Amino acid sequence: MAESVSSCVKRIVDKSPFIGEMLTLGILSFSNYAALISDEVERALGKPAKSSAIVMALRRYGEDLKRSNLVRDTSNVNYQIVMKTNIFDINLVRRDSFIGKLGSLYNQISTEKGDFLNITLGSHEISLAVSEKYRPLIKELTKDEEVLNKEDDLVALSLVFTGDFLQTPGIVYEAVRHLAWQQINVIEIVSTMNELTFVISREDSMRAFDVLQNFLRVQ
Repeated sequence: MAESVSSCVKRIVDKSPFIGEMLTLGILSFSNYAALISDEVERALGKPAKSSAIVMALRRYGEDLKRSNLVRDTSNVNYQIVMKTNIFDINLVRRDSFIGKLGSLYNQISTEKGDFLNITLGSHEISLAVSEKYRPLIKELTKDEEVLNKEDDLVALSLVFTGDFLQTPGIVYEAVRHLAWQQINVIEIVSTMNELTFVISREDSMRAFDVLQNFLRVQ
């Protein structure tokens, strides 16, 4: 089935979350953006498209986005932020031989005393985010493993929630969106029932802390 101007515009906007955000907030210049994407729209259609038709499609899609992005009730969700510093992150190829070593790793790291440890098992990879003082231990455990990447000088910002965090849609999205707007790169995201943790570079930590302090109240 041939594409319409509206479907072309929607597909183009959906490729860029920031453009969708600007449409939702009503701060995008329809005419300027229509001129920017007109060539792409015409290539998809296989024929010329009027600028006015593209503008109208943008306007209508913006209204659709506003209706689907109504402000959520987060009044029952409260949280505090816990920061842990001096963390490093290492990614490995997943192997059963290394998974068998994780028990000894847990036994030697004192999370009750404030040390940080997060292990993520993917289908093909394993990531470890660990307090810096355990680097010699990790180096020994991974000496025969295939290391994919290492990141140093990291910080973990944990949002510890009370209330209806688990049952309130959009909280993770809002946190990530606000960090992205500030050009803060996230190395790891960890989520449990009442906690949401971002592992980021130390140089971004204070900006991220400021962003996350009020991200649910800024709509």
